[in-house]
Amino acid sequence: MLTLRRPTVLDEEPLRRMHEQLAAEDFSFLLAEGTWSEILEQVHREADGRDLPAGRVRADFLVAEADGTPVGRVSIRHGLTPFLLQVGGHVGYAVAPQFRGRGHATEILRLSVERLRGLGVERVLVTCDDTNAASAAVIERCGGVLEDVRVPPGGGVPKRRYWIDA
Repeated sequence: MLTLRRPTVLDEEPLRRMHEQLAAEDFSFLLAEGTWSEILEQVHREADGRDLPAGRVRADFLVAEADGTPVGRVSIRHGLTPFLLQVGGHVGYAVAPQFRGRGHATEILRLSVERLRGLGVERVLVTCDDTNAASAAVIERCGGVLEDVRVPPGGGVPKRRYWIDA
């Protein structure tokens, strides 16, 4: 069974390890830098919507845990900035390479949509790289309907943009 929860002091080693693994795939896993206590403080500030930096929205950074082991993470954004509307979406998730292919990403996204529904979000935007067939399949399994494919501002890999009715 997979659950989503806030990170704790005990998560530093496994989450930093996942951060390093996913950096090789050009994915920013932790979304913050600094000491572990600074990272946890940022997670709490963003969850509470306190002192948000420009361009950031209230968001829940949650550890995806399966059978007591962290397997990935999700960032659930409560709203959309113009950038998030174009290429970022409400939900950003990742599963560490050694835990892929077990349905974790699908469950992470399903639980994230449920959480957003509870926050009053009726349509959830989820994006992925146009080249990421596995993520596109996850989004489609969760009810995602492709709206379009867009090139991020400033260039880069085109993003597939899906909407899920919550």
